[in-house]
Amino acid sequence: MSSPAPSQSKSRTNIWSGLGLSMVLGLLATGLGALVPTIGGPVFGIALGVLVRHWLGQRKGLAPGIKFASKTVLQTAVVLLGAGLSLNQIATIGWTALPVMLGTLTLALIAGPIIGKWLQIGFDARTLITVGTGICGASAIATISAVIGASQTAIAISVAVIFVYNILAVLLFPTLGNLLGLSQESFGLWAGTAINDTSSVVAAATVYGAVATSQAVVVKLTRTLMIIPISIGHAWRHSRIRDTDGDKKQDGMPWKNLIPPFLILFLIAATLRTIGLIPDNLLDPISSLAVFFTAVALSAVGLSTPVRAIREAGWRPLALGGILWVLVATSALGLQLMTGQF
Repeated sequence: MSSPAPSQSKSRTNIWSGLGLSMVLGLLATGLGALVPTIGGPVFGIALGVLVRHWLGQRKGLAPGIKFASKTVLQTAVVLLGAGLSLNQIATIGWTALPVMLGTLTLALIAGPIIGKWLQIGFDARTLITVGTGICGASAIATISAVIGASQTAIAISVAVIFVYNILAVLLFPTLGNLLGLSQESFGLWAGTAINDTSSVVAAATVYGAVATSQAVVVKLTRTLMIIPISIGHAWRHSRIRDTDGDKKQDGMPWKNLIPPFLILFLIAATLRTIGLIPDNLLDPISSLAVFFTAVALSAVGLSTPVRAIREAGWRPLALGGILWVLVATSALGLQLMTGQF
């Protein structure tokens, strides 16, 4: 039998080194979270990841495994959370959350371009920061950047801005929720609407409670679907943009990539739970595994936090991200109050 190609062996080694580091930090963070549940494992994971990143510096050999942990492991945690929900719960939560989600999304999409232009931020960066804040963080940035052909600089700046407010959200939202006296359901709706990335939504809600986590995940995944009409709108607008030779500037995002596969797996897990193929005695182990995977993913997020890019971006993109973040968070609370979901 022939031995694996050197490139394949090296790729697996790179993945396992970064993933292994993330898992060690996630295990430590989970233990600390059990000791201090008011902070929680995911928050400790981010903090440990940032500290280790500062100590180690940027190690390219760790990057593939860290990327795998921050994306695939987090998506696996979300799918596991789906195993604890029924389709009826998902439909009910998604439907009742629509007024809050659509209201805050509309506000972000209107305010972002106006404020961004006033701050003299380029079209690419202000568009990506707007959709990242209004919809689903880095996932929305990746999708829309492909649709509009955004520059790598704009993508890096936008992701850095989203990272800042993701970390702040994980640290601040549970405390603010307690100060406001929000119920588990109300906090889940608020977190799912007003926190940028799915990873940070899960992290903040996990600290608040199990019911809040289930609520927040459904709201966030429903909100993630809004990337489809937004992408279509941007694709239509930019389909008319051609270079001097009459060719399109970029090919855009394949439509099949607009629906995340893990969202389909989440619904499949919920379906299995609904029809009784996932028994009650498995729910606690599945939930514990989801919490651990979340801590691993957030440790990887900390390890990949682009501190240098954040410093180099300057204050204007950070200001835009901060203004939009506050607008979405406060308007979400206002809409929840108006619709009786505060």
